[in-house]
Amino acid sequence: MVTFNYMVEYTLQLDNIFGSLADATRRDILKQVSKKQLSVGEIAKHYKLTFAAISKHLQVLQKAKLIVKHRQGKKQMVKSSPTTLRNAADYLQHYEAIWNQRFDRLDKLLQEEKINK
Repeated sequence: MVTFNYMVEYTLQLDNIFGSLADATRRDILKQVSKKQLSVGEIAKHYKLTFAAISKHLQVLQKAKLIVKHRQGKKQMVKSSPTTLRNAADYLQHYEAIWNQRFDRLDKLLQEEKINK
């Protein structure tokens, strides 16, 4: 039962991560805050969007645990959460390994076909 609950939570987390990354604005925001911590205002001035729209993008990223927000004086500061991205990368590496094995087998078959001609 513990394994099932873990898998459900893990799947939901991955859904949130990849759903968040499906939007170009959110990917760009993540790129910015991965370089350095920024205030919400600093993030917003890079886009021709309302402050409310930027806040919604940040909420999606925060729900996916791709960013962390905290208060610093009067400012809301945003920074990336690399651990969450590592979890997504680990998930994708599994499929990368599968596809690399398939490409290796295909390459071997093509080389054998070439030799047999």
